[in-house]
Amino acid sequence: MLFFAGACSFGWIAVTKAENVQAQGDVEAGKAKSAVCAACHGPDGNSLAPQWPKLAEQHAAYLEKQLADFKGGKRSDPAMGPVAASLSDDEIPDLAAYYAQQEITVGKAAKDHVVLGRRVYHGGVQSSGVPACMACHGPSGKGNPAAGFPALRGQHAKYTEKQLQAYASGQRSNDGDGAIMRDIAARLNSKEMQAVASYIQGLHEAIAGKR
Repeated sequence: MLFFAGACSFGWIAVTKAENVQAQGDVEAGKAKSAVCAACHGPDGNSLAPQWPKLAEQHAAYLEKQLADFKGGKRSDPAMGPVAASLSDDEIPDLAAYYAQQEITVGKAAKDHVVLGRRVYHGGVQSSGVPACMACHGPSGKGNPAAGFPALRGQHAKYTEKQLQAYASGQRSNDGDGAIMRDIAARLNSKEMQAVASYIQGLHEAIAGKR
């Protein structure tokens, strides 16, 4: 539900152009370059600070796209913009390949957000036309690399909520010509955003749909 751009169909909206890009980066070269990223994202892509996203286990092609968008100005962030601008066209796929090979650490969902968060993630919000997040990101949050939909499981709740807010306000707009995430996020209220973000933080295969 969060960072995607690509193809998805919810009945009321469809985007037909899928991004099916296979990253061809060098993992070892990416590991060497990742020292620059470790201060914020951790040495293995599992950031400790909730305002900075976890990169571990994210699809390489998706990471490439985000870095390219930061570098090209399609996505804005005062910290990431200069970092991405300093990367060469060869370094971007190398970094993406490295982080895609790392294992994400999954956190916990706040108990008071589980019921609503589970409902939004697995069933959507019918009254406001919000589709289930798992339709694109999978029941366990592993995403769909062939369609360009990122993995979400284990992501920091604070970061996820911030991105939903950014999509809803239009501050973030690199979700493709269909504006899928902007449309979805705009239909969520603040409680739903907070709850689903918290649920995603604790989401993994063993508990998906069972909490």
